[in-house]
Amino acid sequence: MSAIRLAVTVVSAAMTMSRHPAVRAGIQAVANNPKAREAAANATRNVAYNAGVIARHIVGRRTP
Repeated sequence: MSAIRLAVTVVSAAMTMSRHPAVRAGIQAVANNPKAREAAANATRNVAYNAGVIARHIVGRRTP
């Protein structure tokens, strides 16, 4: 499976899950709690950083 196809599959799954009522209720609960909101933001940053690390390993560093 190509990287682009995998990315499309992951995004599609995330969009489908985000439409579920239980997920929406959880997101609303986190939005109303400042401590949980900060924890969610930190977790998102960590996941994004790790995704970048994995992408650099797969693609490799490009030299200018």
